[in-house]
Amino acid sequence: MRRIELATPFKKSSYSQQGGECVEVASLQGGGRAVRDSKDVDGPTLQFRPEAWQAFISSLHIREFPMD
Repeated sequence: MRRIELATPFKKSSYSQQGGECVEVASLQGGGRAVRDSKDVDGPTLQFRPEAWQAFISSLHIREFPMD
């Protein structure tokens, strides 16, 4: 597995509870983002290019995904 170069440490939302159903996000060199499961910090990491991450965040702002 290729090691990723993080620009910032992984962080999770301040809204996270102790239930463990969280993801953590870190900035990558070059502006992308890495996402991992907070319960499995040594597990797989999803990596997103800057434009893909921005499209995802924009879709959340316009509530494209159900929030129930």
